[in-house]
Amino acid sequence: MSIITRRNTQFAFLNVAHSFDHMFMLIYTTVVLSLESDPMFSGSYGTLLTLSVWSFVAFGLGSLPAGWLGDKWSKPGMMAVFLLGIGASAIATGFAQGPVGLALGLCSIGVFASIYHPVGIAMVAEWGGKRAGRALGINGVFGNLGVSSAAIVAGVLIDLQGWRAAFIVPGALCMLTGVAYVFFVRSEPAQGGEKRSASSHVRVSARDVRMILGCMFVATICTGIIFISTTVSMPKVLAERLGDLAPNATALGGWVFVVFMSASIAQVTVGYLLDRYHMKTIYLVVAALLSPALLAATVASGFGMIGAAMLVMFLVFGLNPINDMVVARYAAAEWRARIYAFKFLASLGVASAAVPLVGILHDTTGGFYWVFMGMAGLAIIVGLAGLAMPVKREHLSAAE
Repeated sequence: MSIITRRNTQFAFLNVAHSFDHMFMLIYTTVVLSLESDPMFSGSYGTLLTLSVWSFVAFGLGSLPAGWLGDKWSKPGMMAVFLLGIGASAIATGFAQGPVGLALGLCSIGVFASIYHPVGIAMVAEWGGKRAGRALGINGVFGNLGVSSAAIVAGVLIDLQGWRAAFIVPGALCMLTGVAYVFFVRSEPAQGGEKRSASSHVRVSARDVRMILGCMFVATICTGIIFISTTVSMPKVLAERLGDLAPNATALGGWVFVVFMSASIAQVTVGYLLDRYHMKTIYLVVAALLSPALLAATVASGFGMIGAAMLVMFLVFGLNPINDMVVARYAAAEWRARIYAFKFLASLGVASAAVPLVGILHDTTGGFYWVFMGMAGLAIIVGLAGLAMPVKREHLSAAE
């Protein structure tokens, strides 16, 4: 296998893995709607949704050891562990016999899901080199495909075979992909990604790096809360706001898929712009639009809710490659996986508090008005954090 073909195959596996990562983390957000009427798991939406909170905690906390192992042991090795582990965990979750077993299964999914972002995103940045923005954008689309497909995959499987199939069938497919990846890595060990990635690194003072990364972490926490709140609650939001437009789980999953996939173009669009224009300008434009979009979603219904949801998710997805690009541009390659690990600990670990909060606010107020209002306030902080980015266009190092 030629070097170019091997690199492209590696990139393809990374993209598919990103889809699996987000899909498994969000399958439960549709499954939970079916469990409300299951005698084994009966309870309110908020109570049942809280069973997944430790999954999101593990999703964030696990990124630290995953990033360290990726740097010190093997990034491809960690990707193999991710694919096989998350697939097996999903299958086990599908056989859960009660709330405790279900919570443990979801937590296990979160543990293995935590591997992808610090390891996989670092590998994508290395693959992209000077065009890391485009590579991160393409990879982000596949992540959004996972976000989008979770609801429709779960909805179809629930209508056909019940909620357990929503975990078992995708889990088996993921494990098969993991086996294929193991054979790929063993026959074509990847090398040389670090040489390519060096060309995208910007050399600035240690003080500037601390300021840039510090502001990025503040923005990442707020963006993470918004991301988790919107993706976790979207199936329930649309179920309540669409009325007769979503008469069953399959139709509801289809609308969620339409919302998320139509917004996924943001990843490619923003990634393309990052390779050509000043990062700060792009960031501030996206952040400035997010708060008004969330305010519009507080009262929207029917097709208006679909439009508002599309705009919100377009802007939320658009912020992700910018935050990833900050690390790719300012962090040295030998530290990159660990910095991504801390970034995702902030965005996913801390932001996991949004899961029970969304459930509590919904059960207390009977809707999502205050959920969207709170996210609109956080969006303002995201925009303010972006003001600390360098004013002048970044000067790439001589290695370019």
